[in-house]
Amino acid sequence: MNAPLARSGRVARLPVVVGNWKCHLTVPEALALVSELKIALVDLQGVEVVVAPPFTALPAVARWIDGTSIGLAAQSCHHVDYGPYTGEVSAPMLKDVGCRYVIVGHSERRQWSRETDEVVAAKTRAVLRAGLRPIVCLGETIEEREAGRAEERLRQQLEGVLAGLQANDLRALNIAYEPVWAIGTGRNATPQQAQMVHTFLRSVLRGRYGEAALAVRILYGGSVRPDNTAALTAGDDVDGTLVGGASLVAREFVEIAKNTKGAAR
Repeated sequence: MNAPLARSGRVARLPVVVGNWKCHLTVPEALALVSELKIALVDLQGVEVVVAPPFTALPAVARWIDGTSIGLAAQSCHHVDYGPYTGEVSAPMLKDVGCRYVIVGHSERRQWSRETDEVVAAKTRAVLRAGLRPIVCLGETIEEREAGRAEERLRQQLEGVLAGLQANDLRALNIAYEPVWAIGTGRNATPQQAQMVHTFLRSVLRGRYGEAALAVRILYGGSVRPDNTAALTAGDDVDGTLVGGASLVAREFVEIAKNTKGAAR
């Protein structure tokens, strides 16, 4: 579960740092990276660490991290469990190789694979159906932000995902706010902007599900670096990060994990 109830009755969300390796690393390279992470993160507490290798490296990495606290995520999945879909990988198949999470709706998938809000919603349901935990990405373009339509677009994306979900599903749900204008650009939202957006997303969730919405972890993604992590995750509604390029460098990814709020070295 993402968020066990604390003694006070409030939800205590464990921060999480997810490394999205994208289309990088052969199997030997992936194992070399995760070997460094295993050593460097062995004593880290107070934050969950997850890696998302390419499909080809998932089985090998799953075996390599077995028995550690590092979680395994896939970068996408098909929205149907089985069938004549050449080249696709389904959520049950990902569970079979050891995945715990699946990233859904990353902006690069939306752009290059033409994934619509409807497809992202269907994939989210498929991940939940398989007993896995979706990390659902959403975010606005620079044109939408400058036109004052950021909240409108974010609400549209989020409500599309929530359609058909029950309150019980929220304990497995993770949302990743990744402003499209900050991905791979070196730009990132300010800590204040991140907190404001995360507060807005939480309000949408609470408006639909009430207090059950407090279980959902909301991550920030977009040019996350060791030197901006502490500030970006300081907000009450920022529950960790989705890391791109920096997750490919063990030293940087470890520092991001250590600089995340709640982390104890």
